[in-house]
Amino acid sequence: MRREDSLTRHVDWWLFGIVMTMLIIGIANVYSAAYDPEHPSIFDFSQKYGKQIMWVSISLFLGLVVFLIDSDIYRKFAIPIYLFCFSLLIVVLFTPPINGARAWLGIGSMGIQPAEFMKIATAIALSSYISSVNVKQQNMQTVLIALAIVMIPMVLILLQPDAGTFVVFTSFFFVMYREGITFDPLVLKIVNSFPGIRFKQTWVGSHFIPILFYVVFLSVITLLMSKNQYELTFLPGVLIPGFIGVISVITILAILSYFVLRWLSAKRDRSRVFLIIITGWLLSCTVSTAVNFSFSSLAQHQKDRIELVLGLRKDDDGKDYNRNRAMAAVGSGGMFGKGYKQASVASVRSNHVPESETDFIFCPLAEEWGFVGSTVIVFLFMFLLVRIIIIAERQRSAFNRIYAYCVAMIVFYHFAVNIGMNIGLAPVIGIPLPFFSYGGSSLMSFSIMLFILLKLDSQRRDVLS
Repeated sequence: MRREDSLTRHVDWWLFGIVMTMLIIGIANVYSAAYDPEHPSIFDFSQKYGKQIMWVSISLFLGLVVFLIDSDIYRKFAIPIYLFCFSLLIVVLFTPPINGARAWLGIGSMGIQPAEFMKIATAIALSSYISSVNVKQQNMQTVLIALAIVMIPMVLILLQPDAGTFVVFTSFFFVMYREGITFDPLVLKIVNSFPGIRFKQTWVGSHFIPILFYVVFLSVITLLMSKNQYELTFLPGVLIPGFIGVISVITILAILSYFVLRWLSAKRDRSRVFLIIITGWLLSCTVSTAVNFSFSSLAQHQKDRIELVLGLRKDDDGKDYNRNRAMAAVGSGGMFGKGYKQASVASVRSNHVPESETDFIFCPLAEEWGFVGSTVIVFLFMFLLVRIIIIAERQRSAFNRIYAYCVAMIVFYHFAVNIGMNIGLAPVIGIPLPFFSYGGSSLMSFSIMLFILLKLDSQRRDVLS
């Protein structure tokens, strides 16, 4: 079969159809949310809905361009693409701040966010690197290079600061775990550097997901307890700071764990049990200290949002107004909604919900179409994610498979966090809803990302490794 035939014969039309459906619904949603009776034409480019059509057109054009490029280009030029986008991240740090962040590069009256395109470059570079190494024989260098590909851009993104994109970049760690990149070599190198300690393997890599959830749980407990003071029952009137209480709880659990494991273990294993407990205690204290320090270094508005989500403070001064108003708008839609262009709480005209055409675009949709319409959108994203995973699993090339999983995780993070913000389950960190939120950078990056995937998948039969 000729390669030219595969361009059209092997396109995944299901994925293409889902993307086009989302783009059409997204345009209609932005038009409804930002509708101005004095400018009724949807093609009025002075309005946001007119500009959205322009961004969609540009995105589809760029998608077509990347689809026409041979898929080998992305493998061969993974590093130059990565370095180019990385250089844009450096340049943007020297631009004037917009809304308190240096995240935009101006082009005439418009602008782009380099961080959006850095996600694509990182996905390509990580796919290229992991597919070129033997993960069964990985060493510390393999792990460090994979971590560097992901974490170096994260540092620059945090300097902007762009907390939302920073969070999205953590999705690449799940892809690394899926492909067998573990932290065992790095942990072994650190642990075995202590005199008298020699381990041949650790259980960190095989328990990555449980450890990650444990870290998240410990982080939440640290934030919840660190903001309070506790009175000792046997010493009335003596108050201890919350952070010392966290360390005390960790210590008590470590002591109890030691005696339980010591009782269950053979005598020859008791020294190892003690070492494991001590190591776990040190790591837990380190995580708690890092969380406490990181939280104290956040900007005040970021602290406020986290504390409000965790219920650590009342919203007397309305600092959580955006999330409260978003939940009110979603709830006002009821079961079947108020109808198209009938949103009153979440419309741009009322300005009751801030950024209702960008980060909170789900609000007008939920208000207009209710629970039923919102469920349709959620299922549409689920179909998209399932389709991407199906595409990933049928690839012959490791590069294609890894890239597909990168795309799936990025889309999932955006979908889960954005809707979580709108319904009060996640702090407001500024993550757009793919293909729905107003804005050119997000539309272009997701279009390019998925059209690259379509291209890689269409030529999967031409790739043997």
